[in-house]
Amino acid sequence: MATAKKAAAKKAPATKAVAATAPATTAPAKKAAGKTVAAKRTPNAAFMKAMTPSAALAAVIGATPAPRTEVTKKVWEYIKKHKLQDAANKRMINADAKLKAIFKKDQVSMFEMTKLISDQLS
Repeated sequence: MATAKKAAAKKAPATKAVAATAPATTAPAKKAAGKTVAAKRTPNAAFMKAMTPSAALAAVIGATPAPRTEVTKKVWEYIKKHKLQDAANKRMINADAKLKAIFKKDQVSMFEMTKLISDQLS
């Protein structure tokens, strides 16, 4: 009887493993020549529109107009180059003199940062 319980215990993880390895499809897929191809996402036009940065933001990323996505990438490059991420909590950004003009605080979260940056674009 003890061997029957061990055999049943070994079968339970095997069924979970099969369920875990089954592919989960969340994106719509297209069938092309017998192959499944994931649908290609199109970028949102609002994110791709070139925006003009304010004078404070231009001191960090440059004065040339750029899409919001590029502005955020350039700000993150500046933060990482100057090592402004908080060592204990990487989600927090410590502002230096240039970023303090944008953030109006000594420290902001990375989620709050995107909102504050979008206020600096027109």
